[in-house]
Amino acid sequence: MRRLLLDHFGLARPYRFERTLLAVLAFAVLLAMAIAAWMLWKIGGLFPGTQRATYFWYLLGLVLVALALLRWPKVAMVLLAWATIDLGLGIATPLLPQNVSDPVRFAWHPLLQVVPIPSLDLTTAGGVKLHHTSQGTRGREPTERELAERTIVAAVGGSSTYDVAVNDGQTWADRLQQALGDRFLVINHGVPGYSTVEHVVQTAFYQDKFGKQPRCAIYYVGWNDIRNAHIDHLDPGYADFHLPSQIDTLQVRRFGGAKVTFSPLLTVLARLVSALVDTVQYAPTFSGTIKPGSDPAVEADFERNVRTISAINRERGVRTLWVGQLLNRARLRGAGQYGWLPYVLDRDVWPLQARFNEILGRTAQSLGDPLIAAPIEAFGTADFSDEGHFSVTGAARFAGYVAPVVARECGSP
Repeated sequence: MRRLLLDHFGLARPYRFERTLLAVLAFAVLLAMAIAAWMLWKIGGLFPGTQRATYFWYLLGLVLVALALLRWPKVAMVLLAWATIDLGLGIATPLLPQNVSDPVRFAWHPLLQVVPIPSLDLTTAGGVKLHHTSQGTRGREPTERELAERTIVAAVGGSSTYDVAVNDGQTWADRLQQALGDRFLVINHGVPGYSTVEHVVQTAFYQDKFGKQPRCAIYYVGWNDIRNAHIDHLDPGYADFHLPSQIDTLQVRRFGGAKVTFSPLLTVLARLVSALVDTVQYAPTFSGTIKPGSDPAVEADFERNVRTISAINRERGVRTLWVGQLLNRARLRGAGQYGWLPYVLDRDVWPLQARFNEILGRTAQSLGDPLIAAPIEAFGTADFSDEGHFSVTGAARFAGYVAPVVARECGSP
């Protein structure tokens, strides 16, 4: 047995030192893997059952198979090279697999880019319990009696209306329903990332969920529009950045894209193939300048979209209500960038959002649409889970400002 083992590693006559060198490399890779896994575990960056854990098991498997095949040095060398490249890409690039196991919630759509998958009931990797109805809205399924007897109110917005950080029953749309009582039925049309461009499409084609037209539609808007600030030659439909980026941000591409596999090298290859054969292409290359202050182009697009939404609703007899976006100012300070707005520094985000809120208020007044005033001064850090998504307390507080206006403006005609 001893001689067989020595011979396997090339240490018995006739010596095969190429096996020995490959074995040394394999153990070096194992040591590097162990150090990387230990460091990630120490900082809470490695949990069992996640794609990142699978990545390390996959690397371990490659190295062990290479050790088992030392008698075939060329095969072992290929496996070790693959493992070494994957380890290097994982450690040194953003291709390191995620430390979460978040279920898929969204699907590709030819007009809206992404839509919630209908009839979904799950818990996210962050522990948020949520449900999608048969119509792809967030919240519980309404009954036929509720649809027939109640005044329907549509809540429209992005992730801060979908309320990504709180459980079902705790979103501001849920809290609004609780505050309004049994006369009303609030339906949550919020989808992460949606801007007023998507809201125009929603309003025109997809507002009548469950076959019922709403009496009122509340639009909580701004944050996802200012994402487009300071982009050169901005497409008026946000088609040069925001819309195509949604496909990979919410990972609805079937092959490649922002999805990270358990193998960084496979991820790179998948993206290359996807770029060549996928009908839905990656977001085009865009440019801009990081700077403070307003952006006349995106402001004009925002105002146009607000007017378009209001006109569509008015033609259909739907009352339009507007709410300007609230953000967590305590998290938006300094010269850093939290990542959602490519050309806006953190310290400039709230001034830009405040400018959009002013435009929204002025436009709503000119249209005769109610503007719901939720003062930023009434919301503190505890009311948000991050830069702008509500916590449980923030969602309840926000609904408290919305409910009286909805009750007054959205009663039966």
